[in-house]
Amino acid sequence: MRSLRVRFGVLGLALLTGLAAPTTATAAEPTTPTVEERRLDGAAPQEILRRSGFDAVAPDFARALDRAHSYAQARRAVAREGTELWRRAVDRAQGRGPAVGDLSRDDDRPLYWARLGMTRELRTWLPDFELSGEQRAGLLDELERTSRGQTAIRYPHGKSVKRILVTGFDPFTLDRDIRISNPSGATALALDGTVIETADGPARIETAVFPVRWRDFTDGTVERALRPYLPKVDLFTTVSQGRVGRFDIERTNGAWRGGFADNENIGRTETVPVTDPAAQPQWTSTTLPYAEIVAADTGRFPVYDNTSVTEIPAGGTAPVVRPEGPTPGSTARAGGGGDYLSNEIAYRATLLRDRLGLHEKLPGGHVHTPVLQFGAGNSTEITDPDFVRNRVDIIDQVRSIVTVAISATERTRG
Repeated sequence: MRSLRVRFGVLGLALLTGLAAPTTATAAEPTTPTVEERRLDGAAPQEILRRSGFDAVAPDFARALDRAHSYAQARRAVAREGTELWRRAVDRAQGRGPAVGDLSRDDDRPLYWARLGMTRELRTWLPDFELSGEQRAGLLDELERTSRGQTAIRYPHGKSVKRILVTGFDPFTLDRDIRISNPSGATALALDGTVIETADGPARIETAVFPVRWRDFTDGTVERALRPYLPKVDLFTTVSQGRVGRFDIERTNGAWRGGFADNENIGRTETVPVTDPAAQPQWTSTTLPYAEIVAADTGRFPVYDNTSVTEIPAGGTAPVVRPEGPTPGSTARAGGGGDYLSNEIAYRATLLRDRLGLHEKLPGGHVHTPVLQFGAGNSTEITDPDFVRNRVDIIDQVRSIVTVAISATERTRG
């Protein structure tokens, strides 16, 4: 009966009046799938789910929801299933458990599309108890946070192991190519919970993934996820996909949204909205050891110290590119990482670092990876050997960059 309720609920709830179990009149009606969720029915997402063994995630989640007969039970089910999806994606990326399907384990896309299947089930769910709109939104928020690793960050006690925090992103520009993968998300899955060896001892990496949606950033998802951990870590870096054929260590981040559409096909052109806007700086800067990172041999892609920004100079009206960074009193129009969500997560994370009084103590900033490219001539297949090789090489090079960064930090402190 539940499958009928969801199927017809999406097409037209009025048709279901005589079929659905009666619900409380004040209960919130299910909402229609989002732009992101509607892409799920495309051939490529379905193939990705099938060939990774993640095609059963959403149906299993739907059955778990149907076993909940109160909001408290639903919340526990959502937290459990969201956490399990993150754990399963990390295990797959790191070679644990059976290799279900023939997609390479380094692939981040099964997590993305499986999560959307779950949010669509939750958004269209008709429970047999009263569920307010606020409660449904709370369940969706719980699912987002748990399935992105944001609630699973754990570091060992004591000071014998260094602590590193790395973040990645979902795939984006999906209307341009729905097959796309995001190497930063793949890196987060590959590195979560892993330990790297440095001259000063081991360092544990914990990771989380963020959505490519302006509204989540406006609602403070970055600050909520990172605030508990920045005072406790020894180094952090946000990571995203950037330019073709190169890594960039972004020196400066700007307080500006340039309007490019997100995964909901919504654009924002405005100053980055933050708490206490009266004390908001136009620019924040990296405290990563960029010189040491650029000088090191970390992999096959070149790594650049990117100092360029776009600003409106003090007293001016038109944007100007400044290759050497911002000038005093200028207004931001693009950081080194641009004016999209890559720049914004870097801006928000480093602003949070500074507002916590950690600028001089905590190395942190943004790393842009190369664009992940398919092999030459592949315009239809969801994977190919070059695509896999490029992603694996990017993951390995991010690991090397992080290792260089934490080692350089240790030498400086020593």
